Amino acid sequence: MYKLQNDRERAYYKQNPHSIKMLLNNIRTALNSNETLVIPDEDFSGFLDINNLPAVTYITLFQSGNKLIRFGSKKENLQSTLQRCINQIRNNKNFTKFEIDNPEKCRIMLEFTTKKTPVEYNQLTNFGFSEYKFEPGINGLELIYDKNSYYYMPTDAIVNSQITPKQALDTLIKRTSFGKSGKNTETRLSLLKEKLDTQECKLFLLESKAFITYNEDAVPLYRGNILYNDFDYNTVLKIFLNSANWLIDTFQDDNRFLYYYDCATDTRTDHEHPNRKDGNLYYNDLRHSGGIVTLLRAFQETGDEKYLITAKKAIDFTLSTVKKHDSKYGEALYSFYNSKAKLGGTGLALVCLMQYRILTNDTGFDEYIKGFSRHILSRVYNGELIGYYIHPAYNNGEPILEPTESERRELFSFYYPGEALLGLALVANRFSGHPDFQEFVKHESEPVLDWIINERPKYYSDLYTALPSDGWLMQAIEEWAEIPELRKEEYLDFVFSDATTMMEKMYKKDDTPYLDYEGSYYYDYGDHFYPDGARSEGLIASYYLAKKIGKEELSQRILSACKLAAKSQFQLYIDDISNYSHLNQKKSLHAIKFKATRQWVRTDSIQHVACFFIRLYWAEHKALNYNIAKTASKLK
Repeated sequence: MYKLQNDRERAYYKQNPHSIKMLLNNIRTALNSNETLVIPDEDFSGFLDINNLPAVTYITLFQSGNKLIRFGSKKENLQSTLQRCINQIRNNKNFTKFEIDNPEKCRIMLEFTTKKTPVEYNQLTNFGFSEYKFEPGINGLELIYDKNSYYYMPTDAIVNSQITPKQALDTLIKRTSFGKSGKNTETRLSLLKEKLDTQECKLFLLESKAFITYNEDAVPLYRGNILYNDFDYNTVLKIFLNSANWLIDTFQDDNRFLYYYDCATDTRTDHEHPNRKDGNLYYNDLRHSGGIVTLLRAFQETGDEKYLITAKKAIDFTLSTVKKHDSKYGEALYSFYNSKAKLGGTGLALVCLMQYRILTNDTGFDEYIKGFSRHILSRVYNGELIGYYIHPAYNNGEPILEPTESERRELFSFYYPGEALLGLALVANRFSGHPDFQEFVKHESEPVLDWIINERPKYYSDLYTALPSDGWLMQAIEEWAEIPELRKEEYLDFVFSDATTMMEKMYKKDDTPYLDYEGSYYYDYGDHFYPDGARSEGLIASYYLAKKIGKEELSQRILSACKLAAKSQFQLYIDDISNYSHLNQKKSLHAIKFKATRQWVRTDSIQHVACFFIRLYWAEHKALNYNIAKTASKLK
């Protein structure tokens, strides 16, 4: 349905923006010299019709460490419009903080509106594909009040780290005189609705084109980001290694990762725990383990011991959280953090220790591996792996040994059992030197696998969503399939059924009006896109499983889908070109964000994408086995 539109868009982004480059160079010169702007004698067709000016044109200055300076105008011609912007920017009190003559430091954005559509407040939506959809980074807003126009440009979504119409409207309202009287978002939105109802205000949806300088070049932006036209394995590897290096570069002295970073504000307080400040910031033991897994994958690829050294320090932190208890299988060990003992916390700790052991042949953690395995298996209750051993809201914070049916439901997690079963699978397959223990783990795990595949969908049918989310269990079954008798048909069907659904609920090349949607997921068609590394880890696991059992046609179909998924996730990576609006660009460079316009980074936003990327890279560049070809030395 959108093929012709998308073909035109793709053609636009393949043009050489030489004329815009020359214009931006002249804007820089005029800003730096205070001389009158000269419009270059260039052919702007294809980018800007200088005889049919857009509604408004903005110039924005960005430089790391400074708040941006932005001004927009519309005059009788392009020269007058841009000159007005230049004059106002030069008059800004912070202008002298910008090194205008240094294009490596000071970057200049040119953005001009291309479409303006009247919209009623109740018509604005963030679902479906209609002329009234607010698509963050693609659409902006204009509000006319008291004969003045107030603008929220499409790139404001990137700059302000926003994603919803409500956030955009609130940002816009606060720029008006009446918006200043509203004490909170809901009050301000109510004021806006009143003024729209009485026609004191008019509201419009906007679209724009934007360009950003990059050294001496001009780069066209899509959704405030660079647009990746094609999938490329070199890009996959580059993003993986650079993001793993970011984990090392930001690693903390207390052997923890930089758990959360807001690139837009250069702060570490995360959105889920906004009241926790420096000295008491939230941390998560599961996502900590995800950072370890990423570093071990980087060592697996490169053989560079810097990754192993940092991973070992992070493992030391994990082991500092361990507590023990007596189980029916003997001494059991579990991860205890934030007053909780989560099944997934111990499961991922086991995954980390097993991957470390496989790569180094270091047997120093063997007793921890056994203790973690015993604990996980001791958490089976009527066939089900219970999500928590200790939770402060249950059983007075004491171990939960016989949960009621309602407690089981309240403690349910889709992710924790898969994480635990992946750890157990690695033990059953690769815990060399302990054949009896491996056989014990295999024997005790099989009924758990049977329950989770055959019974869980019955007990928790109402909790399943249209888009599968259990990537950890898909990885676990891939690993369990190393054992021929555990290649049960129902296990394989689960993985391939979820993979098929993921591929079906993936935006294709021409079924969306937004080019960067291709390869990303949705629950319902028309959702804002999910460029999701966690689900993609499950998808690439299904590829390896299909290869393992000889389903060649299926494996290639999955691999093609993985490439599209990876291309959509390129948009989350902060590279030199896209890293223009952050306050501390050195710190944010090479991180991986949550969303295309959200500028939040968390350990797991890096882990899921990075680990998906390297396994995708290995699908083409490494033999189908776990161990690295390079020799991994044993870390003393």
